[in-house]
Amino acid sequence: MAKLQLGESFRMALLSLRSNKLRTFLTLLGIIIGVLTIIAVVSVIQGLNNYVYTKMSFYGANDFSVQKFSMMGTSLKDFREQMKRKDITLVERDLIRANCPACELIGASASSSATVKYGSESLKETEVRGVTYLDHEIGSVVELTSGRHLQSQDETNSRFVCVIGSEIAEKVFGALDPLGRWLKVGSRNFQVIGVGKKKGKILGFSQDNYVRIPITTFMKVYGSRRSIAINIHTNSQEEMTQAQDEVRTVLRSWRKRGYNDADDFSFATSETFINFYKTATSGIYFAMIAVSSIALIVGGIVIMNIMFVSVSERKKEIGIRMAVGARRRDILYQFLIESALISGLGGFIGIVLGFLVARIISAATAMPSRVEPVSIALAMVMSWSIGLFFGIYPANRAAKLDPVEALRAEQ
Repeated sequence: MAKLQLGESFRMALLSLRSNKLRTFLTLLGIIIGVLTIIAVVSVIQGLNNYVYTKMSFYGANDFSVQKFSMMGTSLKDFREQMKRKDITLVERDLIRANCPACELIGASASSSATVKYGSESLKETEVRGVTYLDHEIGSVVELTSGRHLQSQDETNSRFVCVIGSEIAEKVFGALDPLGRWLKVGSRNFQVIGVGKKKGKILGFSQDNYVRIPITTFMKVYGSRRSIAINIHTNSQEEMTQAQDEVRTVLRSWRKRGYNDADDFSFATSETFINFYKTATSGIYFAMIAVSSIALIVGGIVIMNIMFVSVSERKKEIGIRMAVGARRRDILYQFLIESALISGLGGFIGIVLGFLVARIISAATAMPSRVEPVSIALAMVMSWSIGLFFGIYPANRAAKLDPVEALRAEQ
């Protein structure tokens, strides 16, 4: 019997919504906008998270880097304090090589940017990275499609040779084979000895617009008074922890840091980059969710107001139903179901539109998107909950109407 009454209430609610299409649409609008925003934002954030965890690990699982600046600085004061730190130098790289048994491979790097040119073709904002001859095997491994990597003799003799990214090979050299040709990097000419394998883009930024040169040559061209990054590879997670302890001991001793003095250098791992990303995006994520939640609450208030209007317009209908045996509970169910239907329909439309918006954003900006089933389920539960919560008061008011007074109401 209860199922029959609920089914009848459902049919009556559906009939009411169909008879007031414009009002239903306007009521749906707030819920649609709220759910659309939540689905679009969550889809893009989830896509980015997945992308970061799989493709933005600049260091391997057992690799780390020693740098002057920390990526996790939280204030301008932290940055100013880090500016006072001593530069990390090649001398310290050599000290670590001599005193870190757990360090399997040790490289170093420093970077700048320049315009590269060959003939009439050029490419701006190219990353010029000075590296040691082992650096391509540490962290973000560089694979070649042709040629060779930098060798120890290139570094020892400060040769003007370079390994270029695939974007330079395609856009600057075109159909020509770059190997053996001289590429102008800034104001200096470098002979191309290798071409990197294409990596594609990260968040719209190319990973293939680079020139790698010996770090000793880099120091000659761009100056030696700059801090470098020391890049270290170990054989396991346990050895990485041991290597960090050994490196910390070497550097603190060399820099004459007291027992109570903090480190004046920082370690960076894949985890560091992921944590930095989380810190940078968490504020945006929660701000967008807050805005979306406000839109949902506004949609709920609109539903409540429309339901009040609906109750006022249908007093006589309510009175007739009560007169022929409908209980107050039946009236309550009818209006609650109507409210839940409106919000549920709005939630469904919002999910579909949010998914489409996320796809459009991905296509237009190269930002990945990913829709999780949990997000869809959560959006539907939220929309139904909004409808039920904001529909309770008008539904309860309809159920408490006096049948005689309701029958006297004008249509």
